[in-house]
Amino acid sequence: MIRFEEITNKNIWKVCALEPFENQKDFVAENIQSLAEAFATRNEGNNALPLAVYYDDVLVGFVMIGKGTVGNAEESDLIKENYSLWRLMIDKRYQGQGLGKQTMDAVIALIRTFPFGEAKKVWLSYEPENTRARAIYQRYGFVENGEMCGNEIVAVYDL
Repeated sequence: MIRFEEITNKNIWKVCALEPFENQKDFVAENIQSLAEAFATRNEGNNALPLAVYYDDVLVGFVMIGKGTVGNAEESDLIKENYSLWRLMIDKRYQGQGLGKQTMDAVIALIRTFPFGEAKKVWLSYEPENTRARAIYQRYGFVENGEMCGNEIVAVYDL
């Protein structure tokens, strides 16, 4: 069963050591970079929640959710008012075992508790070349809405 734990001194370096496959590294930030972004986002009074992903007692991945601004100058109302699935990565040793889908289910369940207040949608973004992520998110129910976040395609899931 998938469960989340906050990042602490107990697990921070293990989380930072998680890696995707080499051909996926251009599509996902290193976890240490994500943790730095979460720290800066929180220091600015905004919402970021980085979490370690465990399958039973085994650390298998990392996720980060947020709500509201991501700091871009030209953010849409969608971005300003809703949750984002800012990061989701499953370590290369645990991919292909259905843990990504289980993690998505757990993330959506967590967001539906509205840890940063109510919202109607969850959005995420991915690079146009990341056809694997695009297919996975579309199968899950995310729909591209024509927006871009920087050079990434935005897809939305209705809560």
